[in-house]
Amino acid sequence: MDDNELQQDVPRRSRGIYLLPNLFTTGGLFGGFFAIIAASQGRFEAACVAIFIAAVLDGLDGRVARLTNTQSEFGVQYDSLADLISFGMAPAMVMYYWALLALRGDSTTLGKIGWLAAFLYAACAALRLARFNSQVGIVDKRWFIGLASPAAAGLMASFVWTCERGGWDGGELRFVALGLTIIAGLLMVSRIRYTSFKGSGKGPKSDRVPFIVLPLVLGLLIALWVVPAETLLVASVLYALSGPLQGLWRRRKPGGPDPAA
Repeated sequence: MDDNELQQDVPRRSRGIYLLPNLFTTGGLFGGFFAIIAASQGRFEAACVAIFIAAVLDGLDGRVARLTNTQSEFGVQYDSLADLISFGMAPAMVMYYWALLALRGDSTTLGKIGWLAAFLYAACAALRLARFNSQVGIVDKRWFIGLASPAAAGLMASFVWTCERGGWDGGELRFVALGLTIIAGLLMVSRIRYTSFKGSGKGPKSDRVPFIVLPLVLGLLIALWVVPAETLLVASVLYALSGPLQGLWRRRKPGGPDPAA
């Protein structure tokens, strides 16, 4: 093989992508797309389940890429675009079809506020993802700045899923849904710190977590098997509240706010 053939072979390899992690990302993208279609057909429980499946696949694709040493810039960008659909557009459309659409029955103005709230959530998810990508390698990996988009999507989807299982109609809870959509969107673009559950961030054992996390995870899995929707809603609400509550606690401490914030 001469030098010309070698030079032609190198760029051809660089244009390839790693299949395995991107298959997980594609699965998550499909979950978000399916959720939008299902919500438009009134199948809200199926839509919410699809969003949570997308969240599971989103958590797996990065880990698979690291375990198989197949990280790539393409994978990072593709993951962000898939997240925008699965955790930005899909939850916004599910909430809109389930409850916010009913605001049109109150007045034309409230009807516009309903779809604008759904757009606000989707736009905040896009801004959150863009900020996260621009801060990779800069912020402490122990924390998320702002509520992560999968967590915000879980809050929205678990609320709809729980209400559907309880026999609540979205139109009856349209104002509650409106407030939840706006709050979830604003939390994503806030400067509030949320724990990322990625260890201490210091030293060779930084990826380790406290022992208490293991029984908590086991208890969560059992509860998910028994009452999945309610468990996910409680977990999502507690996590969404944890950031503001920890921020208030740090401000009340004698030393003041954490300088790392």
